[in-house]
Amino acid sequence: MNQTNFRRLRSLRLATLACAALVTGCAVNAESPQTEKAVACDAGSPMAETTLYFGLSRPHGPDITMAEWQKFVDKEVTPRFRNGLTVFKAHGQWLGNDGKVAKEGSRALMLIHPLHDQDSNKRIEALRSIYKKTFAQESVMRIETTKCVSF
Repeated sequence: MNQTNFRRLRSLRLATLACAALVTGCAVNAESPQTEKAVACDAGSPMAETTLYFGLSRPHGPDITMAEWQKFVDKEVTPRFRNGLTVFKAHGQWLGNDGKVAKEGSRALMLIHPLHDQDSNKRIEALRSIYKKTFAQESVMRIETTKCVSF
């Protein structure tokens, strides 16, 4: 697949995923936060839940290995979110401009952090930037929701 087709597929995939996210939550661009409704919690406290989706395919070259992924988690994610995180194995697919279904392995990273916390936002955006640069990715999708959380 050439670079142009890869970019088109990735853009279409992200648009599709963003539309799906809007049905279940609130897709957020860090530069233009969405207005959210107040959450009343019967148990726990309102907190932000951020899920990041990291593709494991490179535009050119081999897929990102599990060793490379774990090194990224250990070196970049854990130091920024020492209180905890969850990683899910995922498989994404989307319809390409050529009418064919494209598939890609991925990892979803879920983070729970205080609402409207600029420090958390900066750490999350740093992760997205580092991953894109390190693994030649055009994007890392970010989905924000507000949840009632207790520990």
